[in-house]
Amino acid sequence: MTRTAVARDGSLFRLGLGVAALAVVALVLGIAFVLVDGSLLSLRAFGFSFWRTQVWDPVARRFGALPFIWGTLYSSFLALLLAAPVALGIAVFLSELSPRLLRQPLTFLTELLAAFPSIVYGLWGMFVLVPVVRKLEVATPGWMRHVPLFSGPPLGVGMLAAALVLAVMVVPFTAAVAREVLKAVPGAQREAAYALGATRWEAIRMALFYGRTGIIGAVMLGLGRALGETMAVTMVIGNNPQVSPSIFAPQYTMASVIANEFTEAADPLHLHALVEIGLVLFLLTIVINALSRLLLWRVGKKEEAPAVPAAAAPVAA
Repeated sequence: MTRTAVARDGSLFRLGLGVAALAVVALVLGIAFVLVDGSLLSLRAFGFSFWRTQVWDPVARRFGALPFIWGTLYSSFLALLLAAPVALGIAVFLSELSPRLLRQPLTFLTELLAAFPSIVYGLWGMFVLVPVVRKLEVATPGWMRHVPLFSGPPLGVGMLAAALVLAVMVVPFTAAVAREVLKAVPGAQREAAYALGATRWEAIRMALFYGRTGIIGAVMLGLGRALGETMAVTMVIGNNPQVSPSIFAPQYTMASVIANEFTEAADPLHLHALVEIGLVLFLLTIVINALSRLLLWRVGKKEEAPAVPAAAAPVAA
C-alpha cells in the first residue's frame, strides 16, 4: 500500500470518528429539543416556580416539581451512602483478599445482580423488603419518632424501602467497576509497599489511593443508575408528593410520577408538566455528571502535582 493510500485511509478513519462523536452531540441536543418543545405550555404557565412549588394537583391544574426533585435526590444519595461502602468492600475482597477458588464464582454472582430487570427488584422489595422495613418501623422506640428523620406512620413503603432497593441495585455496578480499577493498579505498587515494610492493609490502602480517580467514577456511575431508576422505586416508595426529611414517609420521584401518570394525562397542561419533569431530570443528570467530571479533573490535577521519586511514591501514598 502506498503512502498516499495510507494517508487517505487515515483521513477517512478520522472523519468517521468525528462523525460518530458529532452524532452523540446531536443526539443529546435532539433529546433536549424534544423535551423543551414538549413542555412549552408548562414553561409558559409556571416558569421557574415549577421547580420550587410543592403542589401537584392535576384537577386544579396546579403543578410543582419540588416533591419529585427532592424525592429523586434524597433516595439516590441515601442509596449511594448505603451502597458505596458495601460495593467498595466487595471490590477489595474480590481483587485483594478472596481465595482463588472463590474469586470467579463470587465475581459472576456480583455481576449477575446487575443483569436482573428492575421489575424483579421491585417485586422483591414489595414482598420481602417492605414487610421487614415495616417491622423495623414498628419496633422504632417512641422517642425516636419525635425526630423528623424517623417520623411518620409505619407503613413499610416509603423512602427507606426505596433507598434500600436502590442500594442493592447500585452495588453490582459500583463493585464491578471498582474491582476492575483495583485490578489495573500495577503490581509494582504493591510490591514496593511490601518492600518498604507495609502490612497487607497498608498495601491495600495504597492501591485504593492509586486508583481513587477510577473509584470515584465507579461511585458516580452508581449514582447515575440510582437517579434514573423507575419501576423498582415506584413499587416501594409510596408515591406521595411531599417534601419530608423522614425516611419512613411515603414520597415520590421524577421517574416514578412520569411512569404513573403519563398514559393517563388527558389535559395538555398536565402532559406538558410531565414532560417538563423529564426535562428537569435531564438537566439534573447533566449537572451531576458535570460535577463528577469536575471532581475527577481536580483529583487528576492533584495527581499531576510535583512528582516524587519512584522509590518514595508508596511512602508518600
